[in-house]
Amino acid sequence: CGPAIEEVQEETQLDAAADSVKSIAKLWDSRTFAEIMQKIEEYISKQPKAAEVLGPVEAAPEYRVIVDANNLTVEIENELNIIHKFIRDKYSKRFPELESLVPNALDYIRTVKELGNSLDKCKNNENVQQILTNATIMVVSVTASTTQGQQLSEEELERIEEACDMALELNQSKHRIYEYVESRMSFIAPNLSIIVGASTAAKIMGIAGGLTNLSKMPACNIMLLGAQRKTLSGFSSTSVLPHTGYIYHSDIVQSLPPDLRRKAARLVSAKCTLAARVDSFHESQDGKVGYDLKEEIERKFDKWQEPPPVKQVKPLPAPLDGQRKKRGGRRYRKMKERLGLTEIRKQANRMSFGEIEEDAYQEDLGFSLGHLGKSGSGRVRQTQVNEATKARISKTLQRTLQKQSMVYGGKSTIRDRSSGTASSVAFTPLQGLEIVNPQAAEKKVAEANQKYFSSMAEFLKVKSEKSGILTTP
Repeated sequence: CGPAIEEVQEETQLDAAADSVKSIAKLWDSRTFAEIMQKIEEYISKQPKAAEVLGPVEAAPEYRVIVDANNLTVEIENELNIIHKFIRDKYSKRFPELESLVPNALDYIRTVKELGNSLDKCKNNENVQQILTNATIMVVSVTASTTQGQQLSEEELERIEEACDMALELNQSKHRIYEYVESRMSFIAPNLSIIVGASTAAKIMGIAGGLTNLSKMPACNIMLLGAQRKTLSGFSSTSVLPHTGYIYHSDIVQSLPPDLRRKAARLVSAKCTLAARVDSFHESQDGKVGYDLKEEIERKFDKWQEPPPVKQVKPLPAPLDGQRKKRGGRRYRKMKERLGLTEIRKQANRMSFGEIEEDAYQEDLGFSLGHLGKSGSGRVRQTQVNEATKARISKTLQRTLQKQSMVYGGKSTIRDRSSGTASSVAFTPLQGLEIVNPQAAEKKVAEANQKYFSSMAEFLKVKSEKSGILTTP
């Protein structure tokens, strides 16, 4: 929960009359704090034996100390934030810009303790180099030379140093508690500790009221444990995320990008439920189940963060609706031909570019008859036959029609459209004048063409005289 508290940007409005840090930060001198720290020192020296943790975990006297110690770490976090605010308010008189240059609370407190009244110390100071990065030191030293701050009195400096010492000691105590809890969690709940870390495991176990109670809880409730964290005095609660407990703020979930954290918290809490049930029956003391579950979680995390596969350009899929049923038949075909565009309408629709139309400057501007009357086609209302809907004629019928169209004997010049000067009297050098049929030769050619070169010609079966075998030419 540490990082979550640091994210809160709103400032606490502390009493300006609070001269000493002890008037606002009372945890350090409290009896509860002293008792818990004393018990921790007692237990930390003796390691528990595996035989001592056979019954329910809650029955062990050390368990109560672990739960109390965990709750104490949350209180220490709150106290550190209050002390940080106190030091910021007091030290802003000397160096107001430092607050924005060093945002981390503990780094700020350590820097203030080191610098004190003389801001020149930040140059070539080994202690400051251990606290801040070189880039930050450079910015701080440049800002310090131009700051508008005033010198602090001895009394003010003492109070600030006292607050700094208290904050650093509280921080040390917090780390001591973490070390102790983590060393014991490997005995109490080894599998749970492997998944979310010892400190988070101890926190959720403490708030659930024991490992047995935790093992009976569903995953959706475990995820919310620690969500109702007490708001700091005067801090805004708007930046505290709803429905996020200790698991959401654990390292394993926070290592992921923000958009995946809620999903990850759900997954981790589900695996924590399984691990807690294993631990409550003192099974898998070596943590094998925990390692397996953590491996599964990490595999899924990797899978979520994989880049999406490269999209392949696919052709458009076939349309879902099938082919429409087409109407057929003579009546439908005739109707289409009747409603088709006539030649006259086509000519009226056509337009020549670059030519001035007849009525371009008259009343009906833009209306013209197109090509109508310009290129005399001779055909006025002939209907257009659509090839798609035209009736099909069988090849046999086509051949019959072709035979019928052939005219035998003399043809009139009108029907044949042949030259009017054609005559049946021919002049030959042998016989002189001779009456012949001028179409006779043409008729022979036409018959031969129809027999062999017509598009409707069939294969012929010719019986050869020699062998009597049918051959196909």
